[in-house]
Amino acid sequence: MPMTPEHKDALAQGRRESRAIKAYLNALSSKRPGRPVTPESLKARIAALETKIEAAEDPLKKVDLVQQKLDLEQRLAELSSAQDLETLEQGFVEYAKSYSERKGITWAAWREAGVPAAVLKKAGIPRSRKSA
Repeated sequence: MPMTPEHKDALAQGRRESRAIKAYLNALSSKRPGRPVTPESLKARIAALETKIEAAEDPLKKVDLVQQKLDLEQRLAELSSAQDLETLEQGFVEYAKSYSERKGITWAAWREAGVPAAVLKKAGIPRSRKSA
């Protein structure tokens, strides 16, 4: 049974919302306290993994190391193409309310994920659910 144009539009909207929200949450998580993740530190870790991969004799260990390297390369690509936090915040504010309503995500869950209260207020996400 073919999808209707409305269904296709709804799926595309959901993908746009998810991408914007995920990008903002990723940017927030990289701003957390602790050792900063920089492109240089990721490149150093990748280089160290390449050395370990070449030296690995156990094929299972080698596969594990290759996967770690691929994960770090993906993270490096995301970090290199990251936009500034303000732009990402605008995308979050635009989509967070409808995403929250559709997925049942509360203000408290967003706060637990590190989203500032002021951003949630801009997005129009209420502090509590209203019972129907």
